[in-house]
Amino acid sequence: MKYNTSLFSQILQLIPRTTFERLVRETHADRAAKGFSCWTQCVAMLFCQFTQSKSHREISDGLRITHGKLNHLRVETAPPKSTLSYANAHRPAELYERLFAELLKQCHAIRPGKKKKFRFKNPLYSLDASTIDLCLSLFPWAQFRQTKGAIKLHLVLDHDGYLPTFALITEGKRHEVTVAREFRFPKGSLIVMDRGYCDYALFHTWDQAGLFFVTRQKDNAAYEVVLNKMVPDRSNIRSDQLIRFTGAKAQKDCPIILRRVVVWDEKQQREIVLLTNHLQFGATTIAAIYKDRWEIELFFKALKQHLKIKTFVGTSENALKLQIWTALISLLLLKYLQFKSLCGWPLCRLVAMLRLNLFTYRNLWDFLTNPFKAPPDEPPYQLTLGFETAGSA
Repeated sequence: MKYNTSLFSQILQLIPRTTFERLVRETHADRAAKGFSCWTQCVAMLFCQFTQSKSHREISDGLRITHGKLNHLRVETAPPKSTLSYANAHRPAELYERLFAELLKQCHAIRPGKKKKFRFKNPLYSLDASTIDLCLSLFPWAQFRQTKGAIKLHLVLDHDGYLPTFALITEGKRHEVTVAREFRFPKGSLIVMDRGYCDYALFHTWDQAGLFFVTRQKDNAAYEVVLNKMVPDRSNIRSDQLIRFTGAKAQKDCPIILRRVVVWDEKQQREIVLLTNHLQFGATTIAAIYKDRWEIELFFKALKQHLKIKTFVGTSENALKLQIWTALISLLLLKYLQFKSLCGWPLCRLVAMLRLNLFTYRNLWDFLTNPFKAPPDEPPYQLTLGFETAGSA
């Protein structure tokens, strides 16, 4: 059976058009727009992400050679490179930041009920930030060090479905802890993070708010052992202790009893010292929680490997942020398709298959179920009517 829209068109239909237009009005993104709509800009930048386009010209030419397939995308003509470049530099990136938040709600609503790794019911979140290096001569507004530019992408990952719940783009100089202080988590949540977020005052604030954390202990931390707990037999747990900080400033910032768990990493042949305020879970559970933090590293890896986030088609601050937000939107759309797919594809394979079949005319859900089925012929752009010519009889 022939299908009348491309896979790319059906992916774009996952974005509620009424929601998009509402966000355009609320952010005034189409102010003084003349013929080039925000929707066309959105389509062009998502095309950039799915096809890994390297420049505005490549985006424009890539859409132009699709011929009559643009009408299914609700786009009249391919945007000229100069028009797209100007729009990316001047139309607010806030539109795509808010669109990301709206699509995030949609993805959280349909995430599958996978078998949980842990028995506890506490919400589990990973907190991390990734530095995106920039050329200082091209991005002088993003100065990070004397000869280097950078920005940071801060992310909170929900381990129920491994979807982000919060994302923030800041200058590269901004420390992770200052951003972490602004986050708000539900009471009873477990927050797992690396040693870069080790801040005793923050730990005490979280403890008083009914939040739990698991992180790495600093090497130079001064403490005294309050209690040595039993260590499970035949496990990789070296020690399990209740401790209290002895440093003057540490005692002032975090006067509570904490738990120190030493885990032996067989693969790296080293000890990992964990710090937590959860005193009830088993030591092996604490170790497994920290190990699951690796999922946020995999999320950043997928974002950088499969989407356009390490190199940028525009050099202004607004254009750069806009491209990062469209990369995050693209990843949400891919996660949505991954949830719906019956093939159990890894994300890397799904991205590759969609890139090769972006303008193939077939049903998206059939494609996700049986991608190697021979695609149908493309529908003709004009139907042939069975009229006979005047001279035929």
